[in-house]
Amino acid sequence: MLLPASPAAIRRAAAALRRGEPVAFPTETVYGLGASALDPEAVRKVFAAKGRPDDNPLIVHVTGLPMLRGLVRSLPPAARALAERFWPGPLTLVLPKTRAVPGVVTAGLPTVAVRVPDHPVALALIEAAAVPVAAPSANRSGRPSPTRAAHVAADFPGLLVLDGGAARHGLESTVVSLGDPPRVLRLGAISVEELRAVLPGLVVATKTRARAESPGMRHRHYAPARPLVLFRRSRAAALREALAADPKALLLCADADAPLFPGRRPVRLGATPAEIAHGLFDALRTERRGSVLLVYALPRRGLLRAVMDRLERAATRVV
Repeated sequence: MLLPASPAAIRRAAAALRRGEPVAFPTETVYGLGASALDPEAVRKVFAAKGRPDDNPLIVHVTGLPMLRGLVRSLPPAARALAERFWPGPLTLVLPKTRAVPGVVTAGLPTVAVRVPDHPVALALIEAAAVPVAAPSANRSGRPSPTRAAHVAADFPGLLVLDGGAARHGLESTVVSLGDPPRVLRLGAISVEELRAVLPGLVVATKTRARAESPGMRHRHYAPARPLVLFRRSRAAALREALAADPKALLLCADADAPLFPGRRPVRLGATPAEIAHGLFDALRTERRGSVLLVYALPRRGLLRAVMDRLERAATRVV
């Protein structure tokens, strides 16, 4: 059930959250499928609806530091510095949790992932519900994240969806664990370079531990309905050969790379890193007919590191 995000619709969605029902709502990153973070049964409904493994923790969305105080045991100086710089915004911090946070939200971990979304509808919904909201992306588990309300409605017919328009970033939040040293657990809409301007010692986690510390750490994720083959930047010739061999294949590439593949009308990812990040999940959900998605890799720098992370996790094969 798609509802324009009017004040009345937000109140209706907030009442549903208080009753223990999941609802979908827009954020500046992607659409979320939310439930009261303090209601274990409501959170289990989110896992069931998505088909999400129960060892994959959720992000808890709050309106600000006052709501956060009952959820985390402490806010280290490094976390406070990041929060002051990037909240509200697409940054998730992993912090020691209190007993108020049910274990189902954190997959049994002693930490909870939290953030303050930078979207008026998300903030109004959380404020109206008067509870922190645990929300993964509003898509079937393993599929591309939704950046439009229509994407959510396609995956969850009948779900109450607040339509707030297209997501501004189109890429999930960056997740940071405040250990020693602080680590980026998931690349996202805030680049590593931006974070290091605040925390110079920040490192990027390179290996997933036995238990996922953050959403998005599983290898197979973001997969489109069709096979996706990712071609490295050194394999442009191989990609041209693959396109010639399969007229039904769809090409995905950045605008600047389109001239490398004459004779094909690509699904363009965009021109700038921000445009590419914004258009990625839309492109993976393209309704154009095609047997397979053939994707030309992007330079691994800045925001495009996060885009490449998503493409590698989505890929059936890397050439």
